Amino acid sequence: MTMCSFDLAAELPLVAILRGLEPSNCVRITQILIEEGFTMIEVPLNSPDALTSIEILVKHFGSDYLIGAGTVTSLDKARAVIETGANLIVTPNFNQEVVELSVAANCVTFPGVATPTEAFAALAAGATGLKLFPIQSLGLVGFKALKSVLPKETICLPVGGIGPTEESMKPYLDAGANGFGLGAALFKPGLTDDEVRANAKQFKQAFESAKG
Repeated sequence: MTMCSFDLAAELPLVAILRGLEPSNCVRITQILIEEGFTMIEVPLNSPDALTSIEILVKHFGSDYLIGAGTVTSLDKARAVIETGANLIVTPNFNQEVVELSVAANCVTFPGVATPTEAFAALAAGATGLKLFPIQSLGLVGFKALKSVLPKETICLPVGGIGPTEESMKPYLDAGANGFGLGAALFKPGLTDDEVRANAKQFKQAFESAKG
């Protein structure tokens, strides 16, 4: 799956942010999420040996899913991720060089933005869509204001504090969000497989209910 063939409407638009994932359990945890309908898997680079996990996942699951890295904050880090064969790059901030390199490598690219200046600069650099982060700080009112000036087709994924409930998701979906990035409420080190699966089910059900 490359950036050019990416169609969010064909995916469950929930990015699984697997901070703390380790190479020893990366395939098992990702398989659980895929079985529950997730198709976008992000391993933040501040996870233990993250590049190894990403490379394992790319080799195991091929190009049928979006698999890559989060917390990509420099060109060197972006190059290292691209070398694994990843096709997804997510950042906590807007770095024009990182976005342009990622796009040139045919990676689906979601840079983190929180202001109109960052958002429009990211889109001009070719970003696939925008990671609204941290959405807790921006808030629903701030998101609505930002969404009102963005091009209508802009993919917006709020990230930070989204819970597995319709009440958490629906206000943002109603305001024009396309999906969400999900972190510790979905996965964190120490959870059992059953707990990860239950969390995945709950998030998917909440999203589908909120989406209507």
